Amino acid sequence: MRAYQDVAANPEEFRPVAEALVTEARQARQPEALALALRARALAEQSRLNDATAIALLDEACRIARRHHLRATLADLLMSRAAVQQELGRFPAARRDLAAAAALVTGPAALELDFNRAVLLQNSGRLADAAAIYHRLLADSGISTWRRAVCANNLALIEAEQGRFGSALHRLGETPGAEEIGPALTATLTQSRAWVTMKSGRFAEGLRVFEEAARAYQAASLSLGEHYIEYADALMELRLLPEATRAARRAVREFSDTGIPLMAAEAQLRVAQLTLLAGDHDAAIAAAVAAAAAFGRQTRAAFRARAVVVAAEARLRAGTGGSEELRQAAVAARLLASTGSTAAAVQGFLVAGRLAAALDRRRQALTALARAGSLARGAAVLVRLRGQVAGALAASLRHRDREALAHCRRGLTDLARHRSGLPSVELRALASGHGAELGRIGLEVVVRNGSPAQVLTWMERGRAAALLAVEPPAFAPISADIAALRAVQAETRNGASESPAMARAERPVPEQAVLEERIRHATWRTGLVAETSAAPVAVGSLRDRLAGRLLVAYGLLGDELIAVVIGPRRSRTTPLGPLRPVREQVRALLFALRRLTQPGSAVAHAAARASASLRLRRLTELLLAPLNVGADDELVVIPVPGLDGVPWAAVHAGAVAVAPSATIWARTAAAARGALPAGDPGHIVALVAGPDLPGAVEEVEALAGRYASARRLMPPASTADAVAQALAGADLAHLACHGVLRTDNPMFSSLLLSDGPMTLQEIYARGLAPRRLILASCQSGSQASYAGDEVLGFVGALLARGTAGILASAAVVPDVPAAGLMTAVHHHLSRGTTLARALHEARRAADTEDPGGFVNWCTFNAHGAA
Repeated sequence: MRAYQDVAANPEEFRPVAEALVTEARQARQPEALALALRARALAEQSRLNDATAIALLDEACRIARRHHLRATLADLLMSRAAVQQELGRFPAARRDLAAAAALVTGPAALELDFNRAVLLQNSGRLADAAAIYHRLLADSGISTWRRAVCANNLALIEAEQGRFGSALHRLGETPGAEEIGPALTATLTQSRAWVTMKSGRFAEGLRVFEEAARAYQAASLSLGEHYIEYADALMELRLLPEATRAARRAVREFSDTGIPLMAAEAQLRVAQLTLLAGDHDAAIAAAVAAAAAFGRQTRAAFRARAVVVAAEARLRAGTGGSEELRQAAVAARLLASTGSTAAAVQGFLVAGRLAAALDRRRQALTALARAGSLARGAAVLVRLRGQVAGALAASLRHRDREALAHCRRGLTDLARHRSGLPSVELRALASGHGAELGRIGLEVVVRNGSPAQVLTWMERGRAAALLAVEPPAFAPISADIAALRAVQAETRNGASESPAMARAERPVPEQAVLEERIRHATWRTGLVAETSAAPVAVGSLRDRLAGRLLVAYGLLGDELIAVVIGPRRSRTTPLGPLRPVREQVRALLFALRRLTQPGSAVAHAAARASASLRLRRLTELLLAPLNVGADDELVVIPVPGLDGVPWAAVHAGAVAVAPSATIWARTAAAARGALPAGDPGHIVALVAGPDLPGAVEEVEALAGRYASARRLMPPASTADAVAQALAGADLAHLACHGVLRTDNPMFSSLLLSDGPMTLQEIYARGLAPRRLILASCQSGSQASYAGDEVLGFVGALLARGTAGILASAAVVPDVPAAGLMTAVHHHLSRGTTLARALHEARRAADTEDPGGFVNWCTFNAHGAA
């Protein structure tokens, strides 16, 4: 028995001891000692996921115990075998083993039997029944310290499933230390604490504890399969879908390769949930059906119900959900509610309500949605959000707009609190996706019933909210990894055969990916700081700062564009039609611009120029003509994600400034007040030329003649550290260098300097935010869009950090010399004008007959108010 306990505490260390005891007992022909030694060795094999070997050892031990009438030993063996049978997905066999053990146990062994029954109930999804047994066991003074810790762990997981996170965390906090229970159980307890912490909404802390758990698993030489499953859960809550999917698939492979159907099915369920979130409905259906079949074979009804809900939702979103899917979802939701699986039950009733509404079964839809809403009350924040969605949908079905809007407001307020608890701008941007549906429902209501000012205020609730109130991570902890990342990227680029422009499409090499992941994880662990207000700008205050300009804010109702125009005295909301034609025109425009930057005949360039001009006219007709803005009106444009790449300065005849949100633009207007004009002697100017960009050095030298005291950095002196020093505190910075947009992770978008790329993550962490910034580089104005009206890129991040004006290119086209346009922009800046007006005046004098000149004339936009 002592050997079994030692193996349970530290399976890797005591595995050789168990093997030696088996050999010794065989030689001594001691049947009871042999049976117990075989049990200890089976536990060691089980810890390595060698369940087939463990079953064989336990089968042999059971035969020995039966042959020699060792009733008490046989009872212990049957209970051990039941645990392994569950991992193999053989739940009927596990139940038979426990029933046979029940006929044999006496005295204290009855506690062990109760524990094994509770585990079986928990793995079957009968949480309330399992919890009742754990409570009874924890109240009994006869159980060991080790078993008490296991009971506390399992009960805490159930309490978390039921939404009682405080009790769960308190219970896990009271468990004994590693010296009393061993490294294996310590790793399990740490993992549970991480999972419960995440589910409770303490995401930054949860991520830190997950990293601690991974180290504990490795120190105990345990498989990381279960860690991957629960880590995938955590990342799914944060909408880190690619990372969560990789973790879930690793768990599927690990448990499938080692023959552990119990956990393989649970991992497969995570894959189904993640592919559904990613919008791959066919893959989600396939994975959910496979998981449901596996759970069915294992007679795990509650887990099968979860998979059924995922499959039903995937079919609903694919447009193939019918009456049978509705029936299955409703049955599954009721079963999940009866077992105490609160979050899963809320999702089940929400899916059933959506299906019923889609099938015009109004009464059934309202019943299901009401059940989802009631179950979600008092639950964790993301479950409450689903409850508010259910309430808003139900109110919409009843045509109660005020009630629907109230649900949307409450949900988005909860989301704002949730978002404020996340430590990085990346996590906050992703989190906004949780509120995308509430934002859409609310916008539909205010467009129907509200004023233009109310429509704008509603849009601003979530637009670029991730950028408004988050501090960057400390630079020192990530500086070494940032430098290593730059070196790896520089080495990769130097060894590549492609031109710098072509290298932009490259994916991170393995070493680069490891460094980026480490940097990201460091930003996720950043402690929270006092935040600035993220409240949307009031329309009255906005009008004051517009000072005669017109603000045009675009929004989406489904696939239909709308625009709100805020003028000096009057405002209006205008429907514009489908988004798709706009996107088609933008794609065609960018294609034509790329053709103009490539070698070709005069005829080919003329055709490309004609195509580009046509696309610009069409964009004006689609986006601005219905708004009746004057050709000379100065505009502030707030695009919606989906209008990426629109060259606003070329679409409108007057001056245009762009911003991620009206709130951010208003902040830049406040920051721009009192700024020194570019020609003032006290104006601090930094001029930077990057490597391998045609005309960059000449461009900087030309500008240096205008700013006598400017700090100039040319290759090879234009290194990241030198540029960072130059940008710190600069009133005006001009960077002529290659730009790279990383749509997979915008915080690693970069500007190419002499010693390698300087990423947005580095600029952000260093706190670099010159008052005005001109990025004379390809793609520097491009942004990656996220659900919930979030965008990430150089422009948004720097405007949020304090830069008041940015000039950048929105086009993904090969770099072309821009010295002429940039020199003209600086000429007008030196006269005290804004970037938007300087660009407008510079474009008037641009040589648009030259193909490269026309591309620059098209693609640069001014952002912010300075």
